[in-house]
Amino acid sequence: MAAPDSSAALPERLIAHLDMDAFYASVELLRYPELKGLPVVIGGRREHAPRLREDGTREFSRLRDYTGRGVATTSTYAARDLGVFSAMGLMKAALRAPDAILLPTDFDSYRHYSRLFKAAVAEIAPVIEDRGIDEIYIDLSAVPGIREPVGFDPLGGVRAVAREIKNSVLRATNLSCSIGITPNKLLSKIASELDKPDGLTILTAADIQTRIWPLAVRKINGIGPKAAARLAALGIETVGQIAAAEPQWLIEQFGKSYGAWLHEASHGRDNRPVVTHSEPVSISRETTFERDLHAVHDRAELSRILTRLCEQLAGDLLRKGYQGRTVGIKLRFEGFHTVTRDLTLDTPVAQAAELLRAARSCLKRVQFDKRLRLLGVRIGSLSHPGDASAARPRRGARPVAAGEPPGPQPETLSLF
Repeated sequence: MAAPDSSAALPERLIAHLDMDAFYASVELLRYPELKGLPVVIGGRREHAPRLREDGTREFSRLRDYTGRGVATTSTYAARDLGVFSAMGLMKAALRAPDAILLPTDFDSYRHYSRLFKAAVAEIAPVIEDRGIDEIYIDLSAVPGIREPVGFDPLGGVRAVAREIKNSVLRATNLSCSIGITPNKLLSKIASELDKPDGLTILTAADIQTRIWPLAVRKINGIGPKAAARLAALGIETVGQIAAAEPQWLIEQFGKSYGAWLHEASHGRDNRPVVTHSEPVSISRETTFERDLHAVHDRAELSRILTRLCEQLAGDLLRKGYQGRTVGIKLRFEGFHTVTRDLTLDTPVAQAAELLRAARSCLKRVQFDKRLRLLGVRIGSLSHPGDASAARPRRGARPVAAGEPPGPQPETLSLF
């Protein structure tokens, strides 16, 4: 555990970033404890589920036997030591770790454990910003006891609350998590990664120079591959080198907004609040095919996939309590050419049949001159059932005859 300067003053804001350790893989290890300590990769298909032998032991699929276009959803730390990471193609991963165990994803289980760990945290610190299935921000500023020093350590109360949160998550899920606590979200996101797994890292402004500045620029959430490459071309590889650059020079190189942000971020400044609730812009489902599909020869298979995506999307809408007016499709052809189309309806929809009808209307406006490798369905312009403003008939819309299903009206918008 990192130990900050005990003389550091307790900041006004205390923001935590909690990240579950190798979450999907760790959930699978609860189910298959015999795999603990072994390289395991999550991302296979149903056929890669373990098979039960006559003697009661399990036979697991190996990465070397995988064929297809799938990607690793996550991997255990043992697999990461062999160079296998999230979002890596499984065929590429097989070259690095051919004997690694391959398991299919089970998102129902992951969502179950996600709800458990978030509920455990909320019992101690209820001001939470949900950032996904395996990570949250927590505003600890007003949690009882957090500002009470322990001995000569002004951050002793912070450490005690953090340990309580970690223990509560462990009791609820039997899973470990890593927590970074700093004065803001930007630094906490970085801190939670510094001492994984099962880490607890507390940083103050006094620690930025020693703990943050030596890090690679990509460690800052908001510096992507392109910005990192541009910084490298300018001779900048660490956060400290950004901090040492003149603000005006950064603005000249990266523009007024991003250049100014780079300067502020490198000095650990971030005033964003913990947002406890936000409405989603859209909800989508998509799938990448194991082989490229032909729009004519594989029409039946494509129809089944489209129907299944619409049914899954309808289930998402029901579970989350939404409906939407803008239905769209996403197609990726061979050569990685992506096409999107959408329709805005007069009234909101949420049923699978309605989504399917609109999606098929979108498909009529696509030229299928290449094979397909990905298909997705999206719904936007979201509202809650019963909202008075949800239905917005447009001027000039054709009246719908009695008994006729509402017809979507073409309207090209930016989808993804």
